[in-house]
Amino acid sequence: MKLLLSALLGAALIASAPVHAQSNAGTRQVDANHPNVLFKTSMGEVRVELYPEKAPRTVDNFIKYVASGQYNNTIFHRVIRGFMIQGGGFTPEMKQKPTRAPIPLESRNGLKNTTGSIAMARTNDPNSASAQFFINTVDNPNLDYPNPDGHGYTVFGKVISGLDVVKKIEATPTTARGSFSDVPQKPIVIQSATVVSK
Repeated sequence: MKLLLSALLGAALIASAPVHAQSNAGTRQVDANHPNVLFKTSMGEVRVELYPEKAPRTVDNFIKYVASGQYNNTIFHRVIRGFMIQGGGFTPEMKQKPTRAPIPLESRNGLKNTTGSIAMARTNDPNSASAQFFINTVDNPNLDYPNPDGHGYTVFGKVISGLDVVKKIEATPTTARGSFSDVPQKPIVIQSATVVSK
C-alpha cells in the first residue's frame, strides 16, 4: 500500500510507502504539558515539541512509537527540496518496518503545515496514518485542512531546535531507489528518538 503525501507542486502527487515556524533560538523552557522528542540523526540533532491538547491520539501514537524504539535506525527516505523531509518507516536498507493499526485523522485542530511543523504521512485514506511523519521545510498551506483532498494532514508539533539540521537534510542530494525517486544518496539515519524533559 502506498502512502501519499500530496505536494500539489505542479499538480503532482508525491507517493511513498506505508507506514509554526521557529529557528534555532537557543535553549527553551520545556512546558510539562508539551512533550519533547529528541531525534539524534547522522546529520545532527532535531528536537520537536508536541501538542497533545490539539492532536491527542496522534501525539499518543507518536510517543508510543518513540518509546518502542520504532524510529531508531530508520532513515529519512523522502527528501524534497522546497517541500518536506519524510521518515519513520524504513531501515537504511530500505526495508519497511511493521506498524500498529492506523489512527484517526486529527487535521481539524487549527495547527498549520508551516515551516518546521511535524505532521503525519498517510495514504489517500484520511484515517491511515501509522508511524511515518514529515517535517515541513517551507510553509505548505496546500496540506492544511481541507486541502488537498477534503481532509488535510495532521500537524501535531513543531521543531524547537535543530531547524538548521532539517534544512541540511533538505539540501542533501537525492536519487531514485526502488519505487522511490527522492531518496538521499547517502542514508540520513535517525540513530535514536527519545522523549526528553530538558
